[in-house]
Amino acid sequence: MDKVLLLEDDLALGQGICLALKSDELQIDRCRSLKEVRKVSISDYALLILDINLPDGNGLDYLRELRSNRCSIPVILLTANDMETDVVVGLESGADDYITKPFSLAILRARVNTQLRREQKRESSIYQSDPFLFDFDHMVFRRSGMQIELSKAEQKLLRILLDNRGMTVSRPVLVDRIWSDGAEYVDENALSVTMKRLRDKLEDDPSKPKYLKTVYGLGYTWAMK
Repeated sequence: MDKVLLLEDDLALGQGICLALKSDELQIDRCRSLKEVRKVSISDYALLILDINLPDGNGLDYLRELRSNRCSIPVILLTANDMETDVVVGLESGADDYITKPFSLAILRARVNTQLRREQKRESSIYQSDPFLFDFDHMVFRRSGMQIELSKAEQKLLRILLDNRGMTVSRPVLVDRIWSDGAEYVDENALSVTMKRLRDKLEDDPSKPKYLKTVYGLGYTWAMK
């Protein structure tokens, strides 16, 4: 279940938003001031809906504080400030979306769902399980904290196996998906060479792989969750 944090001081509006957004797949928690929001762990949430005008401060200042601390939580700003310059300042301060009051709850719900889908897509490009961290969007690959350089073919092979972990991916499917550049013929030995190079970079003992395992007669599998 995704968790959304709403920072809105207006009691009636806050209750209306919570009722409109709450579902079996979505939990909405609410704070009414900066003092309250500083007591919660922002990292527990998938999205922050943030009012700008708060009783004990400015939501934009809080947003800038989050971004300066490298907090990447998606943020939707809610505000009565509807000038073009207000929108520009909000977005440049690190907001992912900007909604002016009054607004339709149906539109807010659609905007929330859009941000959650984007966040889910972003998270799906990152794999983290000790000792590995693979960020495919930014092409950052680490083992035990040390960065590893992977070729395009190695990245494709790793991504396919990670996306299908727990299952065996056949050699013909891997060849087709890795070298899908219109080439009429790709020697299957290219897959064996790519796998060997990837094992050399990721395995403690490439001759006895723990992660990139061969399923003889079928193909390969990633053996971690």
